[in-house]
Amino acid sequence: MGSARVSELKASLSSYLARVKRGEEVVVTERGKPIAKLIPIGNDDLGDGSRLAALERLGVIRRGTAKLPAEFWKLARPADPDGHALSLLLADRDAGL
Repeated sequence: MGSARVSELKASLSSYLARVKRGEEVVVTERGKPIAKLIPIGNDDLGDGSRLAALERLGVIRRGTAKLPAEFWKLARPADPDGHALSLLLADRDAGL
């Protein structure tokens, strides 16, 4: 595991990120004290991928493997003139879902 002062990290960020991509962990220090750690992330740790992977392991979901046909994108979408879908989405966000 390597370490880098904040000033070193700012000056050579690309090289430190390259080290992390190769699997190395880098501890970031400020005035000699550790304040952060740069670690590589796995494919399942990207965005919602980790949530989806957990749900898949539990058997709650099964991820699709096929591609949508090109005609799918040409289909007319249902109208929602009252904005009901948006209001449900905003309510979920407010509830922290």
